[in-house]
Amino acid sequence: MESNLIGNKITDARKKANLSQAQLAEQLFISPQAVGKWERGESLPDILILTKLAKILGVDLNYFSSDFESTIQTNEQTPILETLSLPQKPAKKMKWDLSQGNWIDADFSGLNKLSEKFSSSNMKNCKFIQSDLTGILLKSNNVDGCDFTNSEIQNSRIQSSNIGNNSFKACHLNEAEISSSNILNNNFSEADLSGTTFSSSYVSKNTFLDTLFFQTLFKSSHFYDTIFEGKMDDCSFENCSFKRVTFQNATLTNTFFKCGSLKKIQFINCKVDRMTYEFLRNGKADLSGVELISD
Repeated sequence: MESNLIGNKITDARKKANLSQAQLAEQLFISPQAVGKWERGESLPDILILTKLAKILGVDLNYFSSDFESTIQTNEQTPILETLSLPQKPAKKMKWDLSQGNWIDADFSGLNKLSEKFSSSNMKNCKFIQSDLTGILLKSNNVDGCDFTNSEIQNSRIQSSNIGNNSFKACHLNEAEISSSNILNNNFSEADLSGTTFSSSYVSKNTFLDTLFFQTLFKSSHFYDTIFEGKMDDCSFENCSFKRVTFQNATLTNTFFKCGSLKKIQFINCKVDRMTYEFLRNGKADLSGVELISD
């Protein structure tokens, strides 16, 4: 982000809205000195303040991006077209840096291109409904009580984080890499976990109802108080441990269990193919709730 560019945009929009620095500061519940620093390029408002600024000044949030070319609305809602008289070099788009933040009750729903930086942040009760988080990196994050319903989170990386009490319902988490993290009490119902890897993680009390598991890899992870329902195809559990884990109304095909003893897994009304059956039998699993799919 270019501080001077953002500062100039704030100044222009404020003047067109017929607001003084003091009046703008009053509506934002901040000091006039803070507004002055923004306009001089000495500091930058965070994303939440920018959202409030856009609403007060009557502009789209993208107005603060360096490649924005559109209209500004005055208090009387009169459009003022900003035109450029000289050729300009293409400017780089502003990249939000949301790292090392403390985000509580923030609503990012529907926003795109939030994948750049979000690490080392505390996020509590935030909304990311139908957002594009493709390729997001969450490293050393605490994500609690957030709603990611219907969001695009594929090709993401979640590392050394606490992910608890969140809704990932109907999310696309395919090809995600989740490592060295605590995954606790989340709802993954109807989510796409195709090609997703869970490694060296603690996975407990999560809901996996009608979740798509295809070529999903669970490696060196610990599963507690977890119920798997639905279809699991071409998946692998390697060096995992299980405690109070149930596969219920599930169909498992071509799924490997290379975990030593499987005695603590319960199977209820499950169907498996021959290969999966032999892996379970070799691990001394209780197969009383398992039906072998005929060839």
